[in-house]
Amino acid sequence: MATTSGAFPIPKLTKDNYERWSIQMKAFLGGQDVWDAIEEDVDDTIFEKIAHATTSKKAWDTLENAFKGIDKVKKVRLQSLRGEFEALQMKESEAVFDYISRVTAVSNQLVSNGEKMTDSRIVEKILRSLSPKFDHVVVAIEESNDIEKMTVDELTGKLQVHEEKIKRRHKEPIEHALQAKVNIEEKKNDYRNQGGRGRGEGRGDE
Repeated sequence: MATTSGAFPIPKLTKDNYERWSIQMKAFLGGQDVWDAIEEDVDDTIFEKIAHATTSKKAWDTLENAFKGIDKVKKVRLQSLRGEFEALQMKESEAVFDYISRVTAVSNQLVSNGEKMTDSRIVEKILRSLSPKFDHVVVAIEESNDIEKMTVDELTGKLQVHEEKIKRRHKEPIEHALQAKVNIEEKKNDYRNQGGRGRGEGRGDE
């Protein structure tokens, strides 16, 4: 919890809020000593970095260098995740739910590393990376819906409906083929039975 000094709140320094914290502290402290302002609420890992600083300037420089290093690591991680996000493609045999789960997992990692992710950005990514069997439904969705307002859940529902239709279309010919095979076998059996009786009756007449 942040402490206060007069009307100005002193924010708690954490590993994630250095930029905002440093701006607020600079405005508050000015030429004052920084130690009293951060000692109470700074978390243990941050405190260890400045525990041996003998002046406020050294403490400030230590924090600045440490967090700049963290920022660089975050930037590299973000670049890697952005590349992974853009490279995602749905596999031909992959289910809609499984693919969207993969996209969502990478999106969540991006958010955890400071990236701003909107539903519309994720929706657009999914639509342009689906397998070719979804081409028709993608066109229909883009023409009849406001993509900017569509949620990932809404898109998932629409794609799953289309996926079920595809499964039914593939299933019906197989069922028809199996039924046709059964009918042929039945006719063959009937023919054999009838043919056997016909030949026997013919020899009896002679």
